[in-house]
Amino acid sequence: MPLSEHEQRVLHELEQALYQQDPAFADRVRSESVYKYAGRYLKWSVAGFVAGLAVMLFFFTTNVFLGFLGVLIMFASLVTFWTNIRRMGKAGWEEIGHSLRTDGIGNALHDTRGWLRDRFRRNR
Repeated sequence: MPLSEHEQRVLHELEQALYQQDPAFADRVRSESVYKYAGRYLKWSVAGFVAGLAVMLFFFTTNVFLGFLGVLIMFASLVTFWTNIRRMGKAGWEEIGHSLRTDGIGNALHDTRGWLRDRFRRNR
């Protein structure tokens, strides 16, 4: 159902007021979406799966408990992956594909490395 002209005008006024009061917040709200977070969780779940596989392969012959822990990590990573795949849906995949075609995969990886570097930087 489309918005009436009055409703569109009120929304436009609210948006302008938000930009005037807190432009940093308004830019962040405009640039972030559910798909961005789901994509981030997908990357972490793949990394978790690989880490669980490594734990299972390295420790299964020496300690069955640690090998089983690796299997549990892999299972939790798969559940996280599946949940976020369903959350993204077709529109999310199209948005990720568009951003990768526009920015390139190297830029996406650079953004992740920069985020990790900033996140775990020691305060000196």
